[in-house]
Amino acid sequence: MGWLSRLTGSSQKEIPSDIWKKCSRCSEVIINKELTKHLFLCPKCDHHLRMPVWDRIALLTDDNSFVEMDSTMESIDPLNFVDTQPYISRLKKSIETTDSYEAVICGEAKIDGRDFMLGVMNFDFMGGSMGSVVGEKIVRMMERGLKKRAPVVTVSASGGARMQEGILSLMQMAKTSQAAACLSEARIPFFSLLTDPTTGGVSASFAMLADINISEPEALIGFAGPRVIEQTIRQKLPEGFQRAKFLLEHGMVDMIVHRRQLKNTISKLLSLLLD
Repeated sequence: MGWLSRLTGSSQKEIPSDIWKKCSRCSEVIINKELTKHLFLCPKCDHHLRMPVWDRIALLTDDNSFVEMDSTMESIDPLNFVDTQPYISRLKKSIETTDSYEAVICGEAKIDGRDFMLGVMNFDFMGGSMGSVVGEKIVRMMERGLKKRAPVVTVSASGGARMQEGILSLMQMAKTSQAAACLSEARIPFFSLLTDPTTGGVSASFAMLADINISEPEALIGFAGPRVIEQTIRQKLPEGFQRAKFLLEHGMVDMIVHRRQLKNTISKLLSLLLD
């Protein structure tokens, strides 16, 4: 509104854009402090906005119980990949802006006093894409859950496999799927929380292979984009076919849970399966 201020002679200062966000559903302007306080839910329409990774960890775990594993693992550039900029430059920029070495944070934690393994993907790090290190960290977390017989929970927010690593990133789909199968064979509970968005190679691997697949309301979940699918099958797709409600109705997810109820729901499900 700077042009309006100049036109009217108003001395009112503009609010810096880094201290507010706009709701993607109702366009309500929300101050970041209020957004954090309300679990990144729009106070006007209750829309679930994307939640930063450490806020997500705090939401799902008991206070000060999370202990991160493999925190310093970081990707290399095995293909010397360059698109509009070198892959290594993209990695450095993401590390600087997110204060994380990779697009997933894994660790041990407690939920209502019960030990469990937690892996949370960070969409702010190259779109939460899954490369070699992301796959390796998830597998290590699952293997530790297998060894300790501790339940595993993953939280997905991803655009899919990381194209800058080529076939090496695609191999992580099979690798993480095999680790999930080992949990199943050992009868160790594995829950997958699907948030907006969960797409590509992540949705086509471990994220949809859990004992219970949970989604947040209105989350975008799918493999390819609607346009690609329509061009492939040459059919018009139904409205909202990649949203949580549609997937629940067609058996792809088991439940849709409001963000405020997530911790309580996961805790109750673990008690049901383990006790």
